[in-house]
Amino acid sequence: MKFVKPEFFLVLVCVGTSLCGFGIHSVANSFALSTLSLLFLLLLQGLVIYFTLYYGLKKFVQFRLRQIFKTVQTPPNLDKKNLGKLLHVAEVHVEHLSRQKQREISALKSQDDFRKEYIGNLSHELKTPAFSIQGYIESLIDGAADDPVMRSNFLERARKATDRMIQLLEDLDTLTRLENPEIHIEKRSFNLVETIAECYESLEWLAKEKKITLCLNENYNNISVIGDKKRISQVFINLVKNSILYGVEHGKTEITLTVVEDFLLIQVSDNGIGIDPKHWQRLFERFYRVEKSRNRHEGGTGLGLAIVKHILELHDQTITMRSTVGLGSTFSFCLPLANKSIPLSSKGIPIK
Repeated sequence: MKFVKPEFFLVLVCVGTSLCGFGIHSVANSFALSTLSLLFLLLLQGLVIYFTLYYGLKKFVQFRLRQIFKTVQTPPNLDKKNLGKLLHVAEVHVEHLSRQKQREISALKSQDDFRKEYIGNLSHELKTPAFSIQGYIESLIDGAADDPVMRSNFLERARKATDRMIQLLEDLDTLTRLENPEIHIEKRSFNLVETIAECYESLEWLAKEKKITLCLNENYNNISVIGDKKRISQVFINLVKNSILYGVEHGKTEITLTVVEDFLLIQVSDNGIGIDPKHWQRLFERFYRVEKSRNRHEGGTGLGLAIVKHILELHDQTITMRSTVGLGSTFSFCLPLANKSIPLSSKGIPIK
């Protein structure tokens, strides 16, 4: 039974109770009922009022709770519950909704804080090279162009600032495209050893400047994996470049390959400065730097690890990191093997 206006039922109960009491009083006066009979009638009246009022209140509460729950979520089952259980269900669901809303509010605040921090970082990253270029141009206009040495020096610095701005914009464009849910990657078999060699060759100049050795744990001819070669190459470029930037003089960056069932475990390790545990949670965020001043001086954009994370997620893989301050860091991820029958050594290392 559903009441369109439960308040009417309560009004009727009150009116019925008054009429019933008046009727008992009239009957008692007319028929001169005994005290015992009168008590029985009063008890019967009380039971009728109790069950009627209880049933009416129960339906009233059920009706109101259904109306409330319909506006906020799927209504719970309220049938075959007494008043105590109905009120308990209401308390439980209100508490659940309260926690849910608090989580939503916290998530929105976190997103808003991230947005503000991201915009602030982006503004700072773009202003730094832009102001540098502006300063060099104004100096040249004010007369520095008349000095060939100074002119050459300022133009070279302006070129480096321009390169840095272009690199930042390219990384931002890459990250934006990687976050597009409709992005398509071309997974196919390719020789990972060649990709690593190409990565080392492209960063050889930077490694020489830092006096860091780039090496592979073994000499391999061909280990084929499944993935987007261009994207995976970008992963190696970013990881190896980071290891060089945070490396120590006469240090080493080494890539280790290990077969684990149908996957190839890839580890990029260095013996550099390491990463303090307080940075681990935010390490893969945009623009987050472990040593902000030093990394900015080295020319990093702070987007490399964020790009790595997104590329590997597109390959249904995750990247993990372990690090010890003063001893170095290791970044690890897996790729599916194209050839499942690669011979292994007793330690699980592919035999060349």
